[in-house]
Amino acid sequence: MSEVVDLLLFQLQAAELPEPVLEFRFCPSRRWRADIAFPDAMLLVEVDGGSWVGGRHVSGVGFEADLEKINAAQIAGYRVLRFTPRMVRDGVALEMIERIVG
Repeated sequence: MSEVVDLLLFQLQAAELPEPVLEFRFCPSRRWRADIAFPDAMLLVEVDGGSWVGGRHVSGVGFEADLEKINAAQIAGYRVLRFTPRMVRDGVALEMIERIVG
């Protein structure tokens, strides 16, 4: 887990939201994991850490892999929210998660 995911977990707890599942495997046939999940709400949360520094999520191969994973989650009925670290720090991520889970 990253510092940003830890911060989001702290925010979720402070907001008294249901306890999420970490590193949730939503597809039994693949090794994909969501950073944070609320299975009862069919919500997966991803924090894309390298978006401003040329990380994996913005490379061609990494971006396509993310699309495949997110599309599979949506086909399975999950809603997927993706955030940058700044969105977590600014409280935007918490506000959007609260709209679904809160």
